[in-house]
Amino acid sequence: MSPADTTPVHLLQQHAAEAADIVAVVGKSEGNGCVNDFSRTLAALAWEPLLSAQAVTVFSGGTEGVLSPHVNLLVRDQQVHPGHDRGLVAAAGRTGAIAPADLGRLPQVHAVAAVVRSLIEQLAVSAEDVHLVLVKCPLLTSERMATVRAAGRQPVTDDTYESMAHSRAASSLGIALALGECTDADVLSALQGSMQVWSERASASAGAELEDCHVMVLAVSRAAANPLRAVHGAMADAIDIASVQRLLEVVRADGGELVQIFAKAEADPSGRVRGQRHTMLTDSDINSTRHARAAVGGLLAALRGDPRVYVSGGAEHQGPPGGGSITLIYRVPEHR
Repeated sequence: MSPADTTPVHLLQQHAAEAADIVAVVGKSEGNGCVNDFSRTLAALAWEPLLSAQAVTVFSGGTEGVLSPHVNLLVRDQQVHPGHDRGLVAAAGRTGAIAPADLGRLPQVHAVAAVVRSLIEQLAVSAEDVHLVLVKCPLLTSERMATVRAAGRQPVTDDTYESMAHSRAASSLGIALALGECTDADVLSALQGSMQVWSERASASAGAELEDCHVMVLAVSRAAANPLRAVHGAMADAIDIASVQRLLEVVRADGGELVQIFAKAEADPSGRVRGQRHTMLTDSDINSTRHARAAVGGLLAALRGDPRVYVSGGAEHQGPPGGGSITLIYRVPEHR
C-alpha cells in the first residue's frame, strides 16, 4: 500500500464497524524515517479526516529490508464474544502542543506521563495490565529551533535528526514514569545521559508532521471479553531471537494465533553486538535507525512468516541499550 492508501478502512464492514469506531491507526510508511520523511505526513493527512476527534494516528517511517508498508487499525469491538473472561482494550489521547523549547526535556516527560495515566484510568486497568504504550511525538525543525533562540533560550540540540532521539527519549521516560517503572530521580538521571532507565512497554517515534504527542495504551482487562491478548518483553540486542521465541512460546501455550508484532530497534551505542564491531553508527550514507529497522525487521518477519511487522527505529529508553521493547498481539480460541 502507498502512504495515502486508506482502502483498509473498508475491512471494517466485515466486522460490523465503521470509521468512527477506530481508536488509532498505527502504520509503517515507506519513507526514510528521518526528519524529511514526508510519507508520514501524507499518511496522516490521508487517514485523519476519516477518524473521530478522539482517535490518533501513529505512523513510523522506514520499511527497509523486507519490512512491508501497512497499517494496523485499533477498533472498538461492538460484537459479543462469549467464552472469554478477558480481552484486549485500547484508549488514545493527545498531549497539548509541546513547546519547541520543552522538546526532549522534563515538561515533555510530564505531559506524556499525564496522558498515559489518564488513559489507564479511562480503561479502568492497572499499570501492570498494560502491555504497550505507543507515542508519536514531534521533532525540532530549523524553524522551530529559530523560534526557541529568538525567545532567548537554547533548544535541546542544534541537530534536527538528533532532536528525534531527544523527543523519543522524553516520551519514553514519560511512559516509564506513568507505568511506575522509574522514579522522578531516575528521569532526571536519564535526561542527563544515563541509559539504565528504560521501559519494555514503551514505543515512541518522532516526526515533523505534528506538534503534540499522540498516545495509545494497550492493555488486557478482565472487564472485557474478546479473543485478543498481548504479551511483552525486551530484546537484549538486534539478534536476540531467544527473547522473541520465549514470547512466542507464551502465545503457543495459550493456544494463540499471532496477529502482530510491535518492536523497537536501535544501533547498539557501544558500537558492538555481542563483542563484535558493527558499522551502523559510522555509516555516513545510511542513518543508523535505518540499519536497525532492517536488521530487526528481517528477524521478526522471518519468525512471524509475514513482513508486515511494526518495527520502529531509535529505542532510547525503550528496552535496554542496543535492544528494544517488543509486544506480541495474538488471538485465542474460546474459554481462554
